[in-house]
This record gives sequence, C-alpha cells and structure tokens, in this order.
Amino acid sequence: MTRVLFLIAVVLVIGVFALLNWTAITAPTTLSLFFTTVQAPLGLVLLGLLTALALVFIAWAVTTQATTLVEMRRHTRELNAQRDLADKAEASRFNELRTFLAAELQRVAQSSYEVRGELMTRMDRLQEETRRGQEQQANSLAATIAELDDRLGRGDLPPPEITGRGDLTPPLRR
Repeated sequence: MTRVLFLIAVVLVIGVFALLNWTAITAPTTLSLFFTTVQAPLGLVLLGLLTALALVFIAWAVTTQATTLVEMRRHTRELNAQRDLADKAEASRFNELRTFLAAELQRVAQSSYEVRGELMTRMDRLQEETRRGQEQQANSLAATIAELDDRLGRGDLPPPEITGRGDLTPPLRR
C-alpha cells in the first residue's frame, strides 16, 4: 500500500512540475537524431519518453503479478492435492489400525474365553477331587467310628487312661 501511495505522489509531483513549466516544455528546439536534426520541443519529447517508460514498467509489473498469481494458484492446487493425498493416507492408516485393534481385541477375548474355560474345568476337577477326598475321609471316619462303636459294644477296648500330659491314650496291651 505504501508503494502505491509513493508512486501516486511521484506522478503528482511530475504532473505539477510539468504544468508549472509547460511553456519551457513546449518550446521548440533543434534535436539531433544521429542521422538528421529536427525541430521539436525537448521537454515534450522527454515527457513522452518518461510516459512510455512508465507504461512499459506498468506492463512489466502487471505481467509479473499475473505470472505470480498463476504460479500461486498452481501451487495451491498442488498443495491441496498433496493435502488430500495425505488425508487419504492418514485415513487409510487409521482404518488399518482400527482393523488391527479389532482383530487383536477379538484374539484377546478368544484367548480370555479359552483361559476362562480351562480355569473353570480345573476348578471343577479340583472341586470334584476335594469332594471325593472329603467323602473318603468321611467314609473312613464313619468306618473308624463304627468299628470303635462295635468294639465298645463287644467290650474289646479297655477305657482310655489319663496320662500326666493331659491327653487320653489307650492303655498298652500286654
């Protein structure tokens, strides 16, 4: 913006200078053109050359800016295409990760189910073995009590003696 204001100020100063000195600018004089000489106002010729140079500069600036805009649009399209490509690749990676995690979770769940089944089988087997062991002990104890009851009923066993240690022990047979 400051450049535009500066250029406008320069053009205005040149315009005011030309208006103030218009009689000197339009005064005819002899000009040499290498092969010939002509009568023309030197100031007007120089002002025309300055205007032509300014028009060439403006044309150059416009073409440069147009070229820059075209390049910028091309770069923007390429960047958008690259961004879209990166987004698709990222989405693809996320889908692969989602698929992998789903498969892993399924595998872990299956493994957990299998381990749970094994554990339940072992616990059932241990419970059955414990129950059998308790039954055997109960049967053994019942048999021992029945045998002792039978012996007591027949009078085979003498009454237990009390020892100095405070426990009941059967007397020694002789």
